[in-house]
Amino acid sequence: MSRFPRWTAVIAAALLVAGCGGGSSGGGGTTGLPASLTAQKLDWGRCKGTSAPGGDWQCATLKAPLDWAKPDGETIGLALIRSRADGGDRIGSLLFNFGGPGGSGVSMMPSFASTVSTLHQRYDLVSWDPRGVGASGGIRCRSDQAIQAAESIDVTPDDTAEEKAYLDDAAAFGKGCAKAAGRLLGHVSTTDTARDMDLMRQVLGDRTTHYFGISYGTELGGVYAHLFPKNVGRMVLDAVVDPTADTVGHAKNQALGFQRALDDYLRSTGQDPKQGSKKITELLRRIDTKPLPTSSGRQLTQTLAVTGIVLPLYSKQSWPMLTSALQSAEAGDGSGLLTLADDYNERDPSGHYGTTTHAQRVISCLDDRQRPTPESVKKLLPEFEKISPVFGDFLGWDTAGWCHDWPVAGRSDHPVVSAPGAAPVLLVGNTGDPATPYEGARKMADGLGKGVGVELTWKGEGHGAYGNGSTCVDSAVNAYLLNGTVPKDGTVCS
Repeated sequence: MSRFPRWTAVIAAALLVAGCGGGSSGGGGTTGLPASLTAQKLDWGRCKGTSAPGGDWQCATLKAPLDWAKPDGETIGLALIRSRADGGDRIGSLLFNFGGPGGSGVSMMPSFASTVSTLHQRYDLVSWDPRGVGASGGIRCRSDQAIQAAESIDVTPDDTAEEKAYLDDAAAFGKGCAKAAGRLLGHVSTTDTARDMDLMRQVLGDRTTHYFGISYGTELGGVYAHLFPKNVGRMVLDAVVDPTADTVGHAKNQALGFQRALDDYLRSTGQDPKQGSKKITELLRRIDTKPLPTSSGRQLTQTLAVTGIVLPLYSKQSWPMLTSALQSAEAGDGSGLLTLADDYNERDPSGHYGTTTHAQRVISCLDDRQRPTPESVKKLLPEFEKISPVFGDFLGWDTAGWCHDWPVAGRSDHPVVSAPGAAPVLLVGNTGDPATPYEGARKMADGLGKGVGVELTWKGEGHGAYGNGSTCVDSAVNAYLLNGTVPKDGTVCS
């Protein structure tokens, strides 16, 4: 990424293996579409260029309108992947979105299959690259060389010159996105993707949409339920995004969530969270003044250091990696934190970067109407710092730079998710979730409406709950998806 990224709300397991528009309330489906869309036959065949194991996985391309206001106009291709149900009594397709926005479902779905093996017995596992992502017109806004060069930019500027450099880089990144995406830049919103999902439902031959959304995928699920309440089948939203949060509110939520996770990590190492955070803050301040050397020859900047701290907070199993990296950094070697930051930024040993954060930015900047100014952010920084002494400054400044001078206007202040008349939607929140604090599940339940949102809470650690070691959570989700058994609202798994 060219600058300090908003931390991607994408499933942690996928990160370690390698934040919107609403719309008008919908009725029974995507009506008035030409048969060239609804009656298209998918040419399922061998997957190319993916990590899909064996012959169980098939790939195809779905044709969808570039502009949903003109469904009989220009089309784009959406890359799909599936594995057919491997048992009897098939229910239908189960669509997955793993978050981001910007995560590739085509590449992530096979690696998640073992986690949902019980569900695979009765569902076809299906995922896709949303528009602007991966094989679905994936947008690359900047070259590898330019991304690496921009790593030296201070994203918590300390003076006028650093502030100008930060904002100039943000504007340049947006121009690069516009050049790369062309007309697609204005048609990659969450609402556009929700409409793609309903077309997918029809082409796959499903009466209703069965869906498993994780992290940002929960926002997508909420928007889908709002647009097509009568088409909601069995829907699980895990690691739930707060749909009431605007741009600044989302950043505050992440500051709260990551500081909570860091505090839990520090307690696990026998440290007082307040003192441990102070020690890390002092380390970051030293790195801001003088970046650390690494074994690769590159320098660990303050931005890369914070990114390296963030990544292992997504999964409790990665906490020992954070301990080792912090110890090395205190000793003057930034190699450990740089390796973690490179993993987050999808940088391989040859210096090639992935584009998840590029897609994340083009989608979220089209979704979000707000464009906080540097002046307004400076007034908010004390509040951000109070929420999180380690991450507050970074997430506060991020609200000013993320969509600065963006080439297209944002659509709304926050997603609209009200879905009266929809089937029950199971919302799973994790009290130790760093990227999507568990309070978001209750906010989503309230937003979906009475009788629709059903909240299940897990007192655990890491981003997401299903498949993270809780038999209670896994059993409840499986019973709902396989048998339609809805747990009591407010159930807690400890």
